[in-house]
Amino acid sequence: MIQRWVRLIWPHSLANRTALVLLAGLALVQGGGLLIYTLDRIDLLRLAEAQSLGLRVSNVYRSVVMSAPDERQAGLRGLDEASDFAATLDAGPATSDLEPAPPPVQRAIRISMQFAPIPQGMRWRELLVRGVPSQRRLLVSMRLPDGEWLNVRVTIGRFLPFLSETFLVSFLLMTLAAAVPVIWAVRQFSAPMRDLAAAAERLGMDVNSPPLPEQGTAEAVKAARAFNIMAERIRRFVRDRTFLLTAIGHDLRTPITRLKLRAEWMDDEEQQRKMLADLDELEAMVAATLAFGRDDANAEPPTPLDLVELLRTILDEAGDAHPDAAEAISFTGPDHQVVRARPVAIKRALTNLVQNAVKYGGGAQVSLAPPQEGAVSVMVEDTGPGIPASELERVFEPFHRLEPSRNRETGGTGLGLPISRNILRAHGGDVVLTNRPGGGIRALVTLPV
Repeated sequence: MIQRWVRLIWPHSLANRTALVLLAGLALVQGGGLLIYTLDRIDLLRLAEAQSLGLRVSNVYRSVVMSAPDERQAGLRGLDEASDFAATLDAGPATSDLEPAPPPVQRAIRISMQFAPIPQGMRWRELLVRGVPSQRRLLVSMRLPDGEWLNVRVTIGRFLPFLSETFLVSFLLMTLAAAVPVIWAVRQFSAPMRDLAAAAERLGMDVNSPPLPEQGTAEAVKAARAFNIMAERIRRFVRDRTFLLTAIGHDLRTPITRLKLRAEWMDDEEQQRKMLADLDELEAMVAATLAFGRDDANAEPPTPLDLVELLRTILDEAGDAHPDAAEAISFTGPDHQVVRARPVAIKRALTNLVQNAVKYGGGAQVSLAPPQEGAVSVMVEDTGPGIPASELERVFEPFHRLEPSRNRETGGTGLGLPISRNILRAHGGDVVLTNRPGGGIRALVTLPV
C-alpha cells in the first residue's frame, strides 16, 4: 500500500523529481530556520513579559508596603487588576507545587523590580519566584519589613510557534520565492535532455534530420557533440550502403539484359520461356532490393493529404489488378481524414498491405477509425489462412518469406512488409499484424494526424 502511494506521488520525470527533492529540502531548511527564529522570539517575548510582570508586582508591593497594616487587605481588594493577576497577604510564602522559575525569568523579574520607586527601608526582605512559563503559572512571594508575605499569582500568556500567523505566512512566502527559481533552473538544466530525446526521435524517423545544437553547459555541449557524431556516422553508413546497393543493382542489370537478349535466340521455346521468367523474377528482386536499400521515403517532403481518398484509390487499383477479388475489396470509414505525410511513400506502404491481403487472403476489408490521441488507425483485414503466431514479427524481417503460401513462386520477395513498416515508422507510426479470430490476418496501421 505504501509503495503504491509512493509510486503515485513520486514523479516519473527527472526534472520533476529534482524539483521535488530541492523544494522539499528548501522547505525543511526554511521551516527549521523559521522555527529557530520563532523560538528565539518567544524567549524574548517571555523575558519582556517577565519584565512587565516585575513592574506590576513592584507596584502592588509599593501600594501594600506604604499602607497602614490594618488597611492593606482592603487595599488589595481595591486593586483594579486583571483576572490573570491575584495578590494576597499571608503569614508566610504561599505553598505551591511549583518549582523555582528558570533563571532568565527570575533575573528579568528581579531586575525590573529593582527600579521600582520604593523607599530603601520599605523594600522586601526576601523574594521568591516560582513557576514554569510553559505551564502559564508564576508565583512571586515577597516578605515585607514587618514579616508578612505578599503572594502574587500570575497567569502568563501562551506562546506557540505554530499558532503564529506570521510563521505560516512567512513559510509560504519563502517557499514560493524559492520554488520559482528552483523550478526554472531545473527546467533549464533538463532542457538539453529533452532536446536530446527529441533529436533521437527525429533521427529515428529521418536519418537526414538537422543536427542537435551544441549549446548550453559543458556537459550538454559534450552530449550534443557526441550525438551529432553518432548521427553523422549513421548517415555515412546509410549512404555507403545505398551506394553499394545502387552499384550492385546497376552492375546486375547489365548482365540480366544480356541474358535476356541471348535467351531470345534460344531454339527451345519452353526453355526460353522459363529462362525469361527467371530473369524477370531476378530483375524484380533487384529492383525491390534497391528500393528497400535506398529508402526514398525520407527524400519526399511531407504534405497534407486526404487519407480516405488515398485509400479509395489504392483499393480501386487493387480491384482493377485483381478483378476476381474485386467483390471482396471494401472500405468503411469517414468521408474525409486529412493527415500530414509523404504521399508517394505512404501510398506505397498501404499498397503493399492491401496487395498482400488481396494476393494471400482473397480480398481486403479496409476500415479507418477516427483520430484518437493524435493518431488515426487503418485496419486492413483478409480472410486467408493466416500466419503462425511465431512468424507475426519475423515477416517484417527483410527477405523473410513464409512457406508454402507466401513463397517466391506466388510473387513474394520478402521486402513488401519491411518496406511498409520502414515507411510508416519514418512517419512516426507503425504497423502490427495479428491473426483474426475467424481466420485471416489483421494489419493495424497507426499514423499521426
